[in-house]
Amino acid sequence: MVALARKTLIYEWRRFLPAVVAVGFAGLLQLLQVALVLGIFGSAAVYITGSSADLWAGYPGTQSVNLGRSIDAGVEMRLRMDPAVTAVEPFHWVDADWRGPNDTGGVSVFVSGINARPDGLMFAHALPVALRARLNEPDAVIVDRADLDNLGVGVGDSAVINGHHVRVVGVSSGLRALGGVNVVASLATAATLDTDPSNSSRMTYFVAKLRNPAEAKEVAARLRGNTAFGNYDVWTAKDFARRSQLYWIFDTGAGAGVLFLAGIVFLVGVVITSQTLIAAVIGSIREYATLNALGVGVGDLRKVVMEQAFWVGALGLLGSAVLGVLALALARSRSVPVALGPWATVACLSLCMGLAIVSGLAAMRSLRRADPATLLR
Repeated sequence: MVALARKTLIYEWRRFLPAVVAVGFAGLLQLLQVALVLGIFGSAAVYITGSSADLWAGYPGTQSVNLGRSIDAGVEMRLRMDPAVTAVEPFHWVDADWRGPNDTGGVSVFVSGINARPDGLMFAHALPVALRARLNEPDAVIVDRADLDNLGVGVGDSAVINGHHVRVVGVSSGLRALGGVNVVASLATAATLDTDPSNSSRMTYFVAKLRNPAEAKEVAARLRGNTAFGNYDVWTAKDFARRSQLYWIFDTGAGAGVLFLAGIVFLVGVVITSQTLIAAVIGSIREYATLNALGVGVGDLRKVVMEQAFWVGALGLLGSAVLGVLALALARSRSVPVALGPWATVACLSLCMGLAIVSGLAAMRSLRRADPATLLR
């Protein structure tokens, strides 16, 4: 009966092609939707994932890295006192207003003041050493390549941030932030751009490198809660990145919209695929009735339908995987923020295979018409 299902699928391919296309496009939509969600909301943690720090110390209760508040400079000493910590450096966050060389209007930017040393922790994965060294120049800044048009500048151009003149000394990839444009500068430059005088001796975060990154959770638990060095909390880089991403996905309401859209895609796919499979079964109803008259049970006929649904799903997912790879490659070439891990891919493909199975279950109801008596009409 399984061989019959495959042979019928091949011989009657025109009947099943719309179902394959429906599953394929449903899978493609799910893949691209998840990739965009992970890419867009993953950029909320670009400050963490683009850096090599193992621990982050910041204000207690901070929900996302871009919502940090300044903490006392004494926290740096507390981190350095721990024997598991090998390096500590500050991270100065400044909310600022950018005006291009022609003063065409303001753009909201986030200035990231980092240590410009070659072995600096912040943006260690996003800034090459040679480019990083250029931040030591007076009033030098670096932006993401994809933000140049938005900022209205090119490499070597000057601009104004919070009333101070700066110069774009280079561009890099992997610096795009969620909710605004990320501008990287040295700690000295960031201090001159900060219009809040109370932050002169305070930093937004302190990041630390450990001798053994596997001990990050234990060290974070040991470091937090000491009020003698000010009001602060300590998170592992992994936990803080997840915390930032979950905040943007769920606490901002964006997650509900994504889940709603995913449900709509699944529902539409089920309706189209199930109707196509039902039409294919009804179109072969006399053949099924003949098999039933020859002694083939309804249960075996149902297995044929489910086998056809499985192959429809498999072929559709194969097409969606190929098109998905091409679409993601095109998106990355256009600097569209997309990210898709193996677990997310498996989840999307499993969901679409479930779509095909549900459609097969709906199509099985049509087998009630496979009565041998219909052959006498």
